[in-house]
Amino acid sequence: MKSEYDFSKMKSRKNPYASKLKKSVTIRLGEDVIEYFKTMAEETGIPYQSLINLYLRDCVAQHREIDLSWQSKRP
Repeated sequence: MKSEYDFSKMKSRKNPYASKLKKSVTIRLGEDVIEYFKTMAEETGIPYQSLINLYLRDCVAQHREIDLSWQSKRP
């Protein structure tokens, strides 16, 4: 192996994984929800935003649906 490589003559190409990257969004979460995931983050060593993403990804994978039976239905 060389101690240095010259990348100045390389041609650039598109990132093949660009479509799989995360998208930044703004979301409002309750303080209790944030605190829950921050506590879990301290215990696991995983950043709390990553934990939220993992949880939501698991919901998608398991096709979980939210139970809104407590919500009053409008006529």
